[in-house]
Amino acid sequence: MTTFVLPADAVHESAALCDYLTERLDSDDTVHAVSSNANSPEARRDSEDAQNAIYARLGAIATVEQHTEAPNTQPEALVSVAERTGADELIIGSPSEDLDGSHQTLLENPTWPVVVVPGASV
Repeated sequence: MTTFVLPADAVHESAALCDYLTERLDSDDTVHAVSSNANSPEARRDSEDAQNAIYARLGAIATVEQHTEAPNTQPEALVSVAERTGADELIIGSPSEDLDGSHQTLLENPTWPVVVVPGASV
């Protein structure tokens, strides 16, 4: 039984993370899809679409739980859910540019293993 935590703020990133996880998931695993509470209607829509995509793609394979964390940044939201759920791994997309602050926060002193999925740009 493995507990995964992944971001759910952008559909394209979520789809790539689902592609990666599909091969790793077992029926007793749990996926926690985390949206940071978006401030604009467009960002909220993107988060809802990402959450729906994760549930649709992984819900038949494993348990999928959805979380909206507010008013957190994405790394804070991921860490908050990981702490509460006893996560085994954080799964994130690769940065589209130089390592930014959010990735740096998760990678410099990780509490959990962090998997960076190539092609799942943030």
